[in-house]
Amino acid sequence: MHNNTQRPAPLRVLIIGSGFGGLGMAIQLQKAGIEDFLLLEKAAEIGGTWRDNSYPGAACDVPSHLYSFSFEPKIDWSRKFAPQAEIHGYMLHCVAKYQLRTRIRCNAEVASAAFDAAEALWRVTLSDGDELCADVLISACGQLNQPAYPALPGIEGFQGEAFHSARWRHDLDLSGKRVVVIGTGASAIQFVPQIQPKVAELKLFQRSPAYVLAKPDRAYKPWELALMRRLPWLQRIDRGLKYLQYEMRGLAFISLPWLMKLMRFTFDRHLNKQVSDPHLRAQLQPDYPMGCKRILISNDYFPALAKPNVTVISEAISRVSETAIITADGREHPCDVLIYGTGFAATDFLAPMQITGLDGLELNQAWQAGAEAYKGISVSGFPNMFILYGPNTNLGHNSIIYMLESQFRYVLGCIDVLREQDVRYLDVKATVQQRYNQQIQASSHRTIWEQGCSSWYKTASGKSTNNWPGYTFTYRQQTRAPELNDYDCTR
Repeated sequence: MHNNTQRPAPLRVLIIGSGFGGLGMAIQLQKAGIEDFLLLEKAAEIGGTWRDNSYPGAACDVPSHLYSFSFEPKIDWSRKFAPQAEIHGYMLHCVAKYQLRTRIRCNAEVASAAFDAAEALWRVTLSDGDELCADVLISACGQLNQPAYPALPGIEGFQGEAFHSARWRHDLDLSGKRVVVIGTGASAIQFVPQIQPKVAELKLFQRSPAYVLAKPDRAYKPWELALMRRLPWLQRIDRGLKYLQYEMRGLAFISLPWLMKLMRFTFDRHLNKQVSDPHLRAQLQPDYPMGCKRILISNDYFPALAKPNVTVISEAISRVSETAIITADGREHPCDVLIYGTGFAATDFLAPMQITGLDGLELNQAWQAGAEAYKGISVSGFPNMFILYGPNTNLGHNSIIYMLESQFRYVLGCIDVLREQDVRYLDVKATVQQRYNQQIQASSHRTIWEQGCSSWYKTASGKSTNNWPGYTFTYRQQTRAPELNDYDCTR
């Protein structure tokens, strides 16, 4: 060890990730008078998923007033649903306003973190070999930061360009190219209509079609913006009403799945209005219950698929040659550019970091059967480590920002306990975590996500690791403050 060199003094808090979770947590730490923290960001700039996903047409499918911090309202969103660049701009505004730049270290990817019980410290090693230590480790990596690539035989020999939508190649001109898109998730339905007019031909490979509803999006009118500038509380009211409206949608996911039948009717109407070709229409009809996978919203996806230069292909891909995609029926589909719209490895929380807790316990061992955490935040055997947007805190019906704000308060409560009660470390009891997760899995079985489809909400073995199977106000209620008897407190 470097005994001769002076070790840097341990930080109070170390945050991994600078998306909405990391930035919001940092601002809340500051507001609580904790200045001794550092944010680590693996990329060259802050922003998480809203920095990565800069593909054409990238936008949020939660209304902008709801998809922003309650403590940092923005009244001048250009549209009802904010585009990616504007959301990323909002995050940069937060960094500037709260003077977070000096507390953020970019190009700092975490390779591993280990808890040192004797010192009650987390020792964090970066991929460049640098070491840092902190009393508290907060992972704010989110669920959508590791792009998922399909295993396609022969892809190494492909001579054209290939990239993932979250690593968009803005330097490539797609004009006149034969483009293949694999995947029909939330990203593909946004970029396909944007690139369709430019490309010579577009072939869209889908494993299963998505439920797509109309998007009630439009630009805010100048008078609306002027009115909100003069009366900022109007934005608060709009945010509150949107929250209620979206929380009501939760009824269909959680309590009254028959309501989905009504939504199914609106889907059919939307599809029939936009696609006249009966063959294509049949291809775009999902064969699983609505809501089982993420429901998508778009006004231009179906019309784009109906254009003459677009073909939807439901045949499985058998392999890739140097210049084409070959399907199971033996047909060749010539291809200049291959775009993966295949989403993220969402159930691999905190991968690829190596996290070691008490007694050498490794997180990926603890999570062999699927990730789980108490309230989505604490994991037994990993003291003083807290996860934001962790297991079972994703939503199908409302804004994740609301969930994050519930988590900020809970984590601050835990930090206060460490500060004020002379506790060296907090470790959630294994029995508490187990009981909590049995309830979560039982509740998940009653929800729409368990109605017979596979999705990024679940592991391969069928464990629901991503979604919160309830209402967001219930979650807020449950995370108001930590209960000390849920934790083993080492003084």
